[in-house]
Amino acid sequence: MNLLSKVSTLAGKYFAVWVVSAALLAFFVPGIFSPFGSYITILLGIVMFGMGLTLKPVDFKIVAKRPLPVVLGVAAQFVVMPLVAFAIAYALNLPPELAAGLVLLGSVPGGTASNVMVYLAKGNLALSVAMTSLSTLLAPIMTPLLLLLLVGQWMPVDAVSMFMSIFQVIIIPIVLGFVIQRLAPKAVEASLSVIPLISVTAILIIVGVVTGANGPNVITAGWIVFAAVFLHNGFGLLLGYLVAMALGLKEDDRRAISLEVGMQNSGLGVALATAHFSPLAALPSVWGAIWHNISGPFLATIWSKRATDKERSQDEAYEYETRSVSGG
Repeated sequence: MNLLSKVSTLAGKYFAVWVVSAALLAFFVPGIFSPFGSYITILLGIVMFGMGLTLKPVDFKIVAKRPLPVVLGVAAQFVVMPLVAFAIAYALNLPPELAAGLVLLGSVPGGTASNVMVYLAKGNLALSVAMTSLSTLLAPIMTPLLLLLLVGQWMPVDAVSMFMSIFQVIIIPIVLGFVIQRLAPKAVEASLSVIPLISVTAILIIVGVVTGANGPNVITAGWIVFAAVFLHNGFGLLLGYLVAMALGLKEDDRRAISLEVGMQNSGLGVALATAHFSPLAALPSVWGAIWHNISGPFLATIWSKRATDKERSQDEAYEYETRSVSGG
């Protein structure tokens, strides 16, 4: 188990490296992941089951104590990201399938990797976890509704079918994981160290399957899709922070909302695009899986070197006490 724990830690720590490696491997040897093509939804369900195993009632405590940052953060996520994606798709004149895929990426809930980034960035981790959990639970309603409103001009959207897909691949596995955690907490606690390894492996296979199926499309449309994802993520991070600032929230809250709004559940985007649109429509989410796990750690590293409001207050209090004791 110790070896598995170490491997699991490495898998989570260097996730971006593994995603890029899987995408390159699938691009040059597309057949290596093709046998898993029909298991994308099952693999994503495994990832969500892992989330359910780690979810605790205390994660929602902040919703009761400070509901405003959570509600406003989730609202920003489901408003900012879909509209920014819609605007970028128009500005870059993306083909219908790619435009639909980009809006889909903007309409899915926050990804669990954002929680790690918020922790590294010295942000409000409780707020981040609550936002991820709440946005994920709202996804069966919000994602099909947003796509119905924004994507219908490019491609037909079966909102009911998409609702059922999200419910089956997200809500059921999360609830199942949560119930098992409550019934067998000791067994779950003993296995928590290997959950990141299982989740990372599942996401890598998903990325490999879609990249392998889109080899020619990566060559012809790869750079324009990357530009769209790059702009989408950048605007999400910036606008998430500015919205939180405009609402007068503290620095650690701003960092949490910024990363939550900017980092999406790209695995869900891949699964939904493949099931309801086309493999080409999944390409923005594939690039999202790669880029979000590069920009997130980069921003978290910058913020980790800058004090939050709480840390500055503690430093000022310490300095005041020091001067008082010394008679300064």
